[in-house]
Amino acid sequence: MQKLLKEDMFVLDLANNHQGDEEHGLNIIRNMGEVAKKHGLQAALKFQFRQLGTFIHPDYKGRDDVKHIPRFESTVLTFDTYKKFTAEVKKQGMLSISTPFDEESIAWIHELDIDIIKVASCSASDKPLLEAIANAGRPVIISTGGLTLSQIDWLVSFFEAKKVDFAIMHCISLYPTPPEQLNLNQIDLLKKRYPEIPIGWSTHEEPTNLDAVKIAYAKGAQLFERHVGMNTDKYKLNGYSSTPDEVDAWMAAYKVAKDSCGGTERSPAPPEEINALRTLFRGVWAKKGIKKGEIIKREDIFFAMPLQEEQLVSGDFSNDIVADRDYEANQPINENIVKSDVAPDDLVYEIMLQVKGMLNNARIFVNKDAGIEISHHYGLERFREFGCVIIDCINREYAKKLLIQLPRQKHPYHLHKKKEETFQLLYGDLEVEVNGQRSKLLPGDTFLVERGQWHKFHTLDGAIFEEVSTTHFNNDSYYEDQKIAKMERSERKTNVDSWAEAFHWRY
Repeated sequence: MQKLLKEDMFVLDLANNHQGDEEHGLNIIRNMGEVAKKHGLQAALKFQFRQLGTFIHPDYKGRDDVKHIPRFESTVLTFDTYKKFTAEVKKQGMLSISTPFDEESIAWIHELDIDIIKVASCSASDKPLLEAIANAGRPVIISTGGLTLSQIDWLVSFFEAKKVDFAIMHCISLYPTPPEQLNLNQIDLLKKRYPEIPIGWSTHEEPTNLDAVKIAYAKGAQLFERHVGMNTDKYKLNGYSSTPDEVDAWMAAYKVAKDSCGGTERSPAPPEEINALRTLFRGVWAKKGIKKGEIIKREDIFFAMPLQEEQLVSGDFSNDIVADRDYEANQPINENIVKSDVAPDDLVYEIMLQVKGMLNNARIFVNKDAGIEISHHYGLERFREFGCVIIDCINREYAKKLLIQLPRQKHPYHLHKKKEETFQLLYGDLEVEVNGQRSKLLPGDTFLVERGQWHKFHTLDGAIFEEVSTTHFNNDSYYEDQKIAKMERSERKTNVDSWAEAFHWRY
């Protein structure tokens, strides 16, 4: 689904709500298309295909005492009618989806050029049908109603092995589903368990429930499915299908949730929020007379509100700023005052703060006795161009390290004579070059660097990767750049004894 899922998708399931009436079905498609266009959302109209000649056992055809059979037989449509339906779907600017309930129906999917195949919850353990669907060469959406977690694991593994582009849907197969049984926290579980797979929500709650779609979106659902149809004098909808007006309200509720949730990245706060907060900030004030050129120490100042215009904020004070002019007692310290110099500790703090954030985001945990070093081949000042942070987890006959690179950081050409190492990318992106040959790694990929091989690596958006190797020796790195090669190891490495040391605030 990654290729088709450029934005959130709304799957509108026609099911049997066409009532076996071609014109009624076309009216539903047209009305749903208008609603989707009104909201500017990506919508897909879904059909259900069953070849009743073989789908129903011969002994049960025409029986009205067996659930579903009367409904299926009374609403059957021809291939030509579905051909008209798919043409109208395309005309309305929607994608087409079909749920095949038998292998024979997949031929219709190919002949009608249906965009996406849907696996119904009742078919999600039907392995013969799943095999045919996986071989159909179409993106697939899979509902998971009633499945155990191990069954979902199997589905994910199966479709990944088949190299199918697919998404999975949280689904409760109760019609309609009462609010207390929606189990929307399952979206969190699925997203955490399958982070690379789009997760959706197939809903059967009453159409008047507009809270559930907001919660589902807030939890990260990217696909939203519900049954749709139209009421007429002749046809009445069931309790879990939505009319065009109800779909209109449903999509509007989704848009409210999307606007309320905002972006997924941390953006700068709006000026009005910053200004409101500044009214509660404490400023830095002179406790006594201070002469121009003096280094201002903690005992020379105090913190108090209200913050003045162009006054230094308490959170920006450090113990190495130089007075830009004479100050009398109780005067505000200027915010443009400069530090005496940029201390190495400040650079270390900034580096480790970003590294800690990356590890937290990737949910990677480090042993408490690990050694931490910042590798800066051209100095701490150019660390954001060249280098990496190395966390030594284990160093015995075997060794394990974590290497963290910040966005757009490079590590220069070097080799090891004693150590053989394998990289495994855990998070982000990484390109490794060995003897002039470049390889791009994806999370999970491994890469072997043998003894004596010149290698370097870089990242665009940041990377965390594991290095598993033979024993590490401090004198076993040889650099192509002679400027680096001539350095003492201590000149290109800064050891950080602990996270606490890196984040200790000195004032």
